[in-house]
Amino acid sequence: MSSCHGPKMLMDPDLHQDKKPSWIKVRLPNDPVFWSTKSLVNDLKLVTVCEEAQCPNRWECWGQGTATFMIAGEKCTRACGFCAVKTAKPDALEADEPARVAEATRRMKLKHVVITAVARDDLRDGGAEHFQQTIEAVRALNPGIVIEVLVPDFNDRDWALEKVMDARPHIFNHNLETVERLTPLVRSRAKYHRSLAVLKKAKAMVAGKVATKSGIMLGLGEKKDEVLQSMDDLLAHDVTVLTLGQYLRPTPKHLPVVEYLHPDRFAEYKQIALDKGFRHVASGPLVRSSYHAADFRPELDILEDVDKASGGAPLDLQPEDLPIPAAKSHIVRQSVA
Repeated sequence: MSSCHGPKMLMDPDLHQDKKPSWIKVRLPNDPVFWSTKSLVNDLKLVTVCEEAQCPNRWECWGQGTATFMIAGEKCTRACGFCAVKTAKPDALEADEPARVAEATRRMKLKHVVITAVARDDLRDGGAEHFQQTIEAVRALNPGIVIEVLVPDFNDRDWALEKVMDARPHIFNHNLETVERLTPLVRSRAKYHRSLAVLKKAKAMVAGKVATKSGIMLGLGEKKDEVLQSMDDLLAHDVTVLTLGQYLRPTPKHLPVVEYLHPDRFAEYKQIALDKGFRHVASGPLVRSSYHAADFRPELDILEDVDKASGGAPLDLQPEDLPIPAAKSHIVRQSVA
C-alpha cells in the first residue's frame, strides 16, 4: 500500500467551510517545558499522536509536560478520511519500544499516561500484544501511574482484545468517531456497531473494573438526533466517559468541515450527555480524546469499588495511587493496616 492522505473523497468537497470562526484558536508554544518534552520524545525515538494527528492542543499539552504516546509505528493500515496519520505498509514492531515509552513516563514524572496506536491490520492480533507489553513495562517502571489506552478495534477479535485487558489498564478508550449514518464515509474498515461491541466486551472482560471512554467528532454533517442516538448507544454499551470535539480538516485531501459548531452547542451537548447518565463529559471545539485526560479522573469509578471492598474503613488513597484493578484487595489490606 503506498503512502496517501486518506480514502477517495466520499463526501462533496464543496460542503467545506474554509473560514474558521473566531473560537477556533490554537496557542503557539511559549513554554520551555514544551521544548524539553519535544527533546525527550526525540531522544527516546518515540512517536506521539500529538504530532502525527496534528492535534490542535499539542502546544498546550506539551507545555505542561504531558503527551499521548503512539506505539506500533507511524504508518497506519487504514485510510480514514479525517485522520492526518499517513497510510502505508507498516514497519516491523520495535521490541524495545515498550521500555522506551516506560522510560519517558518516568522522566516526565507522569501520573497519567495515554497509550494509543495506529491500526495494524497487517498483524494477526492487530498489535494487541504490543499494547500489553507497553502497559506492563510502564507499570513496572512507574507503579503508581494511571494508564489509559486508546485502541483500534482489533477487527473484533476477542482473543486479541483480551491481551490488552489482561494487562489491566485503568481506562479503556475506543472512539466511535461519528454517528452511524456517516461511519461508512468517515472511517476506513471500521463499523459502528463493531466499535460499540468492543467497548462493551472490554468492560465485561474485567468484570466492569475499568472505566470505558469514547469520543465523537462533530461538524461532519451529523444531525442532533443522530448525536443523541450515539450517546444512547454508548450508554447502552456501558460507556461512562464521553468526549465531543470539532472536526478540523488536516489537509484539502481530507473530508470537508460541513459545520463549525458554536461553543454554546458543545455546552448544550455536554449537559444533555450528563443528564443522560455519562459520569464524565468533555465537550468543546478543541476537545480531543486525550485532551486534559488526567483531569476527568474516570479512575475514580474504580476507586469507589476499592472503598466499598474495605467495608467502609477509611482509605488514605488518591486516584494516582491506585494500581491495577486486579490488585485492589492488596491495596485495601495495606491501607487498613
